[in-house]
Amino acid sequence: MSRSIVPDLAQHEVWFLTGSQHLYGPETLAQVASQSQEVARGLDAAVPASVVWKPVLTGRDEIRRVMLEANADDRVIGVVAWMHTFSPAKMWIAGLDALQKPLLHLHTQANAALPWGEIDFDFMNLNQAAHGDREFAYIETRLGVPRTTVVGHVSDPAVGERASAWVRAAAARAATRSMRLARFGDNMRFVAVTEGDKTEAEHVFGVQVNTWGVTELAAAVDAVGASAIDALVAEYADRYDVAADLLPGGARAESLRYGAAVEAGLRTLLEDGGFSAFTTNFEDLGALRQLPGLAVQRLQADGYGFGAEGDWKTAVLVRAAAVMGAGLPGGASLMEDYTYHLVPGEELILGAHMLEVAPSLTTARPRLDAHPLGIGGKEDPVRLVFTADPGRALVVALSDLRERFRLVANAVERVPLPAPMPKLPVGHAVWRPLPDFRTSTTAWLTAGAAHHTVMSTQTSLDMWRDFARMSGVELLTIDESTTIDGFERDLRANAAYYRLAQPL
Repeated sequence: MSRSIVPDLAQHEVWFLTGSQHLYGPETLAQVASQSQEVARGLDAAVPASVVWKPVLTGRDEIRRVMLEANADDRVIGVVAWMHTFSPAKMWIAGLDALQKPLLHLHTQANAALPWGEIDFDFMNLNQAAHGDREFAYIETRLGVPRTTVVGHVSDPAVGERASAWVRAAAARAATRSMRLARFGDNMRFVAVTEGDKTEAEHVFGVQVNTWGVTELAAAVDAVGASAIDALVAEYADRYDVAADLLPGGARAESLRYGAAVEAGLRTLLEDGGFSAFTTNFEDLGALRQLPGLAVQRLQADGYGFGAEGDWKTAVLVRAAAVMGAGLPGGASLMEDYTYHLVPGEELILGAHMLEVAPSLTTARPRLDAHPLGIGGKEDPVRLVFTADPGRALVVALSDLRERFRLVANAVERVPLPAPMPKLPVGHAVWRPLPDFRTSTTAWLTAGAAHHTVMSTQTSLDMWRDFARMSGVELLTIDESTTIDGFERDLRANAAYYRLAQPL
């Protein structure tokens, strides 16, 4: 049966740290504590994780200890720092050096509007974030601390929205740090971009990528009992428009039953192994009678990462996007730019894959059918057929460039299917890339971005910017403001920066 592994982000904690100093005396520090708790409550109401207020920090040792405690607590996905008063930044050096979790610098203050007629010097001593946070930002910059800076009063919806994007990115970062990825078979033969340095990926992202024999998967499929298959077939009939010949008693009912066995066996292996992402490869199917299609589509909809043809990097992205988008409408799926509509002024991209696009990209009721695949030399596999809903989305790719990983994200506009495609029985999407087809595609090719992507209808560019910053990887964005000249300047600057930034 379908079981989601998309996390409840409310179970994650973000620690709220407030900086001050003993100079102001106990009465002022008590006010700092009271007001910072109020700010923390406002932030807690605005973001999807639980914001946990910590006592006001006024000394080097306590700052260092709270950072070490945050590192050690698996519930904590990041920390928020705010300097309510002036907090001399040398106190923060040891703590910032020790911090291994993502950092949000919240530049705010207790009051949104100044009480002009009541301001005295006691008020000025208490409300000093305007320059206290500048002192803190200096030491962050001097130490080279990666962080996201959010500016504004906590009651401003824009502040909550930006902080929420950071929280979602931090949740995805935590997910990759603990991710186990099962690669059933190896990379598709002779393909370059789906390869990569798995050891470096574990160092950078935290993901463990290991190969598991297709024989183990085939054995797990063969071990699935009739009752589990019956339950899944009933679930399919309830959720999808199943072709009549696949239903019990139909001429190809056994094909759907085998597809159900693939889902049950694959799901069991993933659950038992603690895997949150996986890959398959149509060149390495062993005793499997079908290339997994329906099973992969449903597992992605449940929050698993997936990459086709051994593409573990895309599997990482699909899982990260599913975590970032937890609780939001839409979903995340493997996608591939397949073919173009090149009528001048009407250019579109038709995206699909052999079988595995996730049904979370549509709100319509998919059709469940079986058709010849024409590749892999196996039985006709079962799959869900649908067109992704219109609307905004992102397509994001991850490439290995030897000395670094590069993320490339393109904002796109999904459009309705221009004409029926009765002969293409796979899940698919049609989109117009921003800012336009020629600029977007030229930039994508110039960046060496991969042909496999995650299509996410839930995440924003801000989330991916934060995720890239937290992970220490390059991100190139293609959106409404992109020009080829500007994009090439970014590529040249990034090439110099990332090569100079490498340790000797």
